[in-house]
Amino acid sequence: MDLKSKIRVIEGFPMEGISFKDITTLTKDKEAYKYAIEKIVADLRERDVDYIVGPEARGFIFGAAVAYGLGVGFIPVRKPGKLPAETASNKYELEYGTNTLEIHVDAIKEGDRVAIVDDLLATGGTVLSAAKLVESLGGQVVAMEFVIELEDLKGREKLKDYYVNTLVKYDK
Repeated sequence: MDLKSKIRVIEGFPMEGISFKDITTLTKDKEAYKYAIEKIVADLRERDVDYIVGPEARGFIFGAAVAYGLGVGFIPVRKPGKLPAETASNKYELEYGTNTLEIHVDAIKEGDRVAIVDDLLATGGTVLSAAKLVESLGGQVVAMEFVIELEDLKGREKLKDYYVNTLVKYDK
């Protein structure tokens, strides 16, 4: 299936010069959504994953479904103040400032094997922050899975120490 044909591209959103990749057209197409989830599940099947970590918010859309498909748990990584129990946090740089992600401190224990699933790999900052959180709790990041990769932003270079898989690539 050509997943790229299922993704709506909106030029100039959220600001001029940005070419936004809208996954809502993929997720509303039941065959395309199922196919994308199945492709990620198949790639992870032999990696002995204990948990899927999904960064807020679109990582929830794909990560929870992948966790279900693998029969493993799902752990959300959220923006500050959204998780109710004790959290660990990691601040990271964006192209236009900083952001912070949090995870419950009891979500992962030493030796847990984790795959991080998100919709988009751009600069790699968000997923690298999530990986650092997992590792700070003793977990091992065994894979990073994305539906879309924006190759010109070179996020994969930032993630060179990790296994990275993407389903759809855009080069400009």
